[in-house]
Amino acid sequence: MKYIITSFLILFTISLSFAQKFTKADELKGSITEERAWWDLQHYKLEIEVFPTKKEIEGTNTITYLVSEVEKVIQIDLQTPMKIDKVTQNGKKLKFKSKGNAHFIKLKEKQKIGDTNTLVIKFSGEPTEAANAPWDGGFSWKKDSNGNPFIATANQGIGASVWWPVKDHPADEPDTGVDMFYTVPSDLVAVGNGRLINEVDNGNTKTWHWKVTQPINSYGVNINIGDYTTFGYKHEGINGLLDVDYYVLKENLDKAKEQFSQVPLMLQAFEYWFGPYPFYEDSYKLVEVPYLGMEHQSSVTYGNNYQNGYLGNDLSGSGWGLRFDFIIIHESGHEWFANNITNKDVADMWIHEGFTAYSENLYLSYNFSDEAASEYVIGTRKRIQNDRPIIGTYNMDNEGSSDMYYKGANILHTVRQLLEDDKKWRDILRGLNKDFYHQTVTTQQVEEYISEKAGIDLTEFWEQYLRTTMIPKLEYKYSLNQLTYRYVDIIEGFDMPVIMNINGKEKWIQPNAQWQTFENIGDIRELSLKEDFFIKSQNVQ
Repeated sequence: MKYIITSFLILFTISLSFAQKFTKADELKGSITEERAWWDLQHYKLEIEVFPTKKEIEGTNTITYLVSEVEKVIQIDLQTPMKIDKVTQNGKKLKFKSKGNAHFIKLKEKQKIGDTNTLVIKFSGEPTEAANAPWDGGFSWKKDSNGNPFIATANQGIGASVWWPVKDHPADEPDTGVDMFYTVPSDLVAVGNGRLINEVDNGNTKTWHWKVTQPINSYGVNINIGDYTTFGYKHEGINGLLDVDYYVLKENLDKAKEQFSQVPLMLQAFEYWFGPYPFYEDSYKLVEVPYLGMEHQSSVTYGNNYQNGYLGNDLSGSGWGLRFDFIIIHESGHEWFANNITNKDVADMWIHEGFTAYSENLYLSYNFSDEAASEYVIGTRKRIQNDRPIIGTYNMDNEGSSDMYYKGANILHTVRQLLEDDKKWRDILRGLNKDFYHQTVTTQQVEEYISEKAGIDLTEFWEQYLRTTMIPKLEYKYSLNQLTYRYVDIIEGFDMPVIMNINGKEKWIQPNAQWQTFENIGDIRELSLKEDFFIKSQNVQ
C-alpha cells in the first residue's frame, strides 16, 4: 500500500507540474469541432500565384468533400495576415464569420448525406515569414548565391493554414490527394508534391501543375521555388520501379550528385525494415531548400549543406552520426512514419518523430552493423531532457516534449531487446505500415498493435515511458553467491525484464518494486547492465 500511495503522489505531482493553460484558439485548431466533424475531405485543387518581390501570394482553393452528417456551417482555417477574399458554392457567394484563424462559413444549399460537394475559396495576402524554419515555420523568402529568389514553405506545428485555407487538423486527409497549380516568374521553377503533370508558359510567368493522388497530411503540402535543375534515376524497389527525382540549385549540381548517392542505400534499408515505399504512385523527390529540411510527402526537402551528420555534427557523439547525411535519412524515414502512418492528434506526434528517429538506427543496422545502431541510439540519450511526457494534451493542438525524438527511439530500441527476435520485430514494423497504410492513427492503436504482435503485455511499459518522465532505475547489490535487485522511479506494475552481464555471460532478470534475490549465482567478478535497455542502474552496496 505504501508503494501504491507513493506512485500516486509522484504521478499527481508530475501532472500538476505539466499543467498548461489553453485558449479557445487552441481548442478550435486542435479539436474535431462540430463544424469539422460532418464532412469528409476528398480533394484539394490549390491554385496559387507567388510574387517574390512583394512577398505575397494569392490564389484559390477548391475543396471537395463528402457529406456524412446534415449540417449548415463548415469550418475552414486560414491564419492572419492571410485573408479570405470570397467563398462560393455552386456560384453562390457565401457569408462567413471568423474567430481568430478559424472561419465558419454558412452554406446556402442543403447538405445531403452521401453527396459530394465543392467549396471555392479565394484568398490573398502576405503569409507569415518563417523566423527559423522548419521549427518556427511559414514562408522562407531567401536568395541563392547568384541573387535569384529561393523560396520554400515549412509549416509543421504552425499549420498549413499559415499560407492556404485548409481543414487544418491531422485526422482528416484528402482521400484522392491534391492538385497544385503554382504560378511563378518564368525564369524560376516551382516544385510541389507528387508528379509534375505539365508546365504552362504564360509569358512573364509559368504555371507548374503537380499532382498527388494519395492521401496527404496538410502540413506535408509544400511549394519550393528556385533556379533549379533536376536529375534522377529509377529505383528497383519492392513494388517495382520507383521514380526518384532531385531538384537542386544549378550551382550545387555536382555536390548533389555525390551526396545524394545515399538515397538508394536509404530506400533499400527502409524497404527492408518498414516495407514498400508508401507512395510509388506519387514518386520520391528530394528538393533543395533554404532551411534545414522537412518531411513533405513525396517532396522531401533538403538543406544540410551537402555534408554528413546534422549540419556536420554527430548528434550521438558515437562517431556513427557522421556516416550518413542526417536530413536525407531522417526526413525520408518520415515517408513511412508521418506520411504513411499519421497521428490523428498532434499530442501523439511521437508516432512521427520517435519511429523516425529510430529509423536512423535501422539505417545503420542495415548498412553497417547492429553494434553501430546500438552505439548510436545509446549515444543520443544524452539529449533526453525528461522535461515533460512525450505525449501532449489531446484536442488542444499540443505536442509533447521534444524527447519524442530520442526518448522515442530508445523506447523502440528497448522493445527490440525484449523481443530477442529481429524477424518478429521487422514483421511488426512492416505490419504497422501495411495494416495502417495511408491511415491516421492514435497512439493507443500503435501501442496495442505492437503488444499484440509481440505477444507481450506492454501496458505498463507504454505508461511508464510515454506518459511520465520517470526513467526506471535498477538498484542492485551483490555478495558471494547472490544478486539482489529492485526497480525505483516506476509506476505500479512496471516489471520489465532486463539483461545483466555477469562474469561475461548474459542473464535475464525481472525486477519489480520489491527487492528480489538471485540465489546460487556464484562468485560475481564482473557485473553490469546491458546498455541497450533504456533504464538507469546503480550499485547501492
